[in-house]
Amino acid sequence: MKQQILFVIDSLDCAGAEKSLVTLLSLLDYSHYDVDLMLFAHGGELEELVPTEVTILKPLEYTTFAEIPLYEAVKLSIKELDYRMLASRLQYSTLIRKGKNTNPQKARLFWQCVSKVIENNPKSYDTAISYAQGVPTFYVADKVKAKKKFAWINVSYRLDQKEKSFQKKFYNKFNQLVAVSKSTKDILMETFPEYGEQIKIIYDINNPHVISNMAKIGNSYEDFFDGIRILTIGRLAYQKGYEVALDACKSLKEKGLKFKWYVLGKGPLQKEIEDYIKLNGLTEHFILLGVKANPYPYIKNADIYVQTSRFEGFGLAIAEARMLNVPVITTRFDAVYNQMIDEKNGLVVDREAEAVCNGIIRLVNDVKLKESIIQYLNLEKKGNLEEIEKFYKLIG
Repeated sequence: MKQQILFVIDSLDCAGAEKSLVTLLSLLDYSHYDVDLMLFAHGGELEELVPTEVTILKPLEYTTFAEIPLYEAVKLSIKELDYRMLASRLQYSTLIRKGKNTNPQKARLFWQCVSKVIENNPKSYDTAISYAQGVPTFYVADKVKAKKKFAWINVSYRLDQKEKSFQKKFYNKFNQLVAVSKSTKDILMETFPEYGEQIKIIYDINNPHVISNMAKIGNSYEDFFDGIRILTIGRLAYQKGYEVALDACKSLKEKGLKFKWYVLGKGPLQKEIEDYIKLNGLTEHFILLGVKANPYPYIKNADIYVQTSRFEGFGLAIAEARMLNVPVITTRFDAVYNQMIDEKNGLVVDREAEAVCNGIIRLVNDVKLKESIIQYLNLEKKGNLEEIEKFYKLIG
């Protein structure tokens, strides 16, 4: 009899955890598993890459309700004489506008306001997995029946006492926690030392064969530019440190480098970034390309990949650049040395605009250094498909 598994994640937009999940799903042996996938937002670019054997569950009633215009939500509530979802939606909307909330705070506010109107999952599973922190974790803990529950931790962030107290009651309902890197585990144990024996490490799985093949198909840059192409991939959000990238871009322009810096991603800081670009005359230099379901031709055809993150659980985009033999310049965050060897497969610099700018100029001008990095990348072990065996052992 097949094992019944449920995965839960916020969405399948083009981000690290999402790509990691799609890769994992593509490797599962479906002769042994029946798999359901629960999303809190539908329509993400990676949904088309989900294997046909996976059942994507229909949206939650509240998810559908929250997406309709407010006036229609009011009319529907009046028609059905049921104001619970409307009250939850208005309460969350009010609280979230009161200040600049971190991701853990947003997740807590959402669950405090909305959980009472979210229905339980009707099935019983052998294994239920929350594949991201926050709302997926709360949902699996409170709304899913399963013999075993596992919570993936794929972002290395530290929690204050309020968030720690709130999240602990949910993590207590899981059999084990899974960190995507050693540094992610270390940071998690700073917050929850009591879970030391329950935390396992399973790295985000990278399939080099799929990435190499996808890099050969689909669209890439279409501007016929013959200068230095710099690429960054990541959500337009605080975590990714775009203010450093923008300031570094401004410095590169002032120094006269012939370059274009492309960004694949979307997010809450888009308008702020666009305003900076216009104000500082970077329209031809810092180019937002939006989200691409297949980013690999862009990576392959870049001269340098740059990451300016404040924190990462693992840094999947860096791993993808390495697999396509593109030199990496990255800022120094907790998980960076899980895969980066400074001066070997790229450069690790301080999270400051000047350091990033200088690293780029050094890589452009020092041909011998760039060639040695590319040579090292060509010889590096590609991917980590063996991590799937850790997953099989985990779920039993």
